[in-house]
Amino acid sequence: MGYNEPKQHGTLDFPIQLYHVDEHHPKFEMASHWHSSVEIIRILNGTLKVKLSTNEYTAKKGDIVFVNCETVHSAFPSKNCVYECIVMNMEMLSIQDAACSYFIESILNLGYKIDEFFPYKDDEFHQSVDSLFTSMSNMSSGYKFSVIGALYRLFGIIIDSHFYRSTQSENEVLKDKNIPKLKKVLSFIRSNYDKQISLEDMSKIAGMSQKYFCAFFKKMTLKTPFEYLMAYRIEKASRKLLNSDLSVTDIAYSSGFNDLSYFIKTFKDIKGTTPAKFRGQN
Repeated sequence: MGYNEPKQHGTLDFPIQLYHVDEHHPKFEMASHWHSSVEIIRILNGTLKVKLSTNEYTAKKGDIVFVNCETVHSAFPSKNCVYECIVMNMEMLSIQDAACSYFIESILNLGYKIDEFFPYKDDEFHQSVDSLFTSMSNMSSGYKFSVIGALYRLFGIIIDSHFYRSTQSENEVLKDKNIPKLKKVLSFIRSNYDKQISLEDMSKIAGMSQKYFCAFFKKMTLKTPFEYLMAYRIEKASRKLLNSDLSVTDIAYSSGFNDLSYFIKTFKDIKGTTPAKFRGQN
């Protein structure tokens, strides 16, 4: 299906991971991507505009966003936003029960789609999500049992409350011909971000005219192709600043920039600080 996020979340025997994201995180603004895992996003502070395929939600403190398998998604936080994500492989919940196995396989095979947006309520669903995040945060000696228990409770509530629907009649993923085109372009950008990429290159990948492609890409990602490319390059540069001893100059050139001054300016525009200060602060 083209490029997706290949990262292993958690470990092979326990494929679930918690991410705490604030303005210092390299992926504070979440560029459009997708993966075979499901993702649960909980807003702790501020607001987070989330785009899931063609749907948009503005989530605030206490709200929950559920990202289904293979859904192209992105997120745009307010300056004071703090949020957490749990990313997990649904196969970890497989048990020897026909009904449970059928539901899990239907989620993985895109036959069922869980509801995407849950505004805050003091109800059983939100309490179960909070319990899951707490279990993942504590990392006690028995946390894996607590996490598995919280997940079974959560999906039990989802089924009992019918917070899901069959996609057989609408099947947004398979019927929307634009989703595969978008994934091809995102795959191309992420595989070649460190090289020179033109608008012509991207529009050819999508099989569209440059004018139509620009409108299509902005509608699907809320960014122009150039804005997305720059944001992705800065995200990759941020990770290199935190995880390597490379100089700022070397990082700039290895991230697709041919001019150090322009790299610093773009980094500051997106991150609100210089590369050197970002590295020092984190």
